[in-house]
Amino acid sequence: MRAIARRVFGIVAIATLALVLDQASKWLMLEVVMDPPRTIPVTPFFNLRLGFNTGISFGLFGDTLQRWPELLAIFKLAVAIAFIVWASTTIDPYERFGLALIAGGALGNAVDRWRQGAVTDFLDFYWGDWHWPTFNGADIAISLGVVTILYASLTYPRRLNGDSQEKADPAPEHTR
Repeated sequence: MRAIARRVFGIVAIATLALVLDQASKWLMLEVVMDPPRTIPVTPFFNLRLGFNTGISFGLFGDTLQRWPELLAIFKLAVAIAFIVWASTTIDPYERFGLALIAGGALGNAVDRWRQGAVTDFLDFYWGDWHWPTFNGADIAISLGVVTILYASLTYPRRLNGDSQEKADPAPEHTR
């Protein structure tokens, strides 16, 4: 029971850290850097540019979903809880870490949606006239969580068995 409690505490701590960093960065952008709102060139391919996303990823369904921001916030909260529960059941620490990052990112965007009806975005990467959709710290946490889970799923058998399968179970002499 103690191992499960420690595992859940670690998951919640990681998710909370992602949430706090996301909300702190959004507060800094809204209250300090972007007062008044503007585009701030940082590098030849990166701006700080304030935006508000009423849709889901990349602004999809923004016109439809802006009428029900609280419903979408509740859905994201449910997803975050589901990821925390899922993370508490896995034995792989990489998978657990990735799921906790996704939960924290979902919570960060849910807080925005509940408080202001839209998610605050401010990171703008571009090349020439082409701009990647503006995003935020919660989106970074979610993306890193997905990459971590992919890494975990691709390497778990090898990590579980130690080194490569060849060292663990060498081929018989007559097959070499």
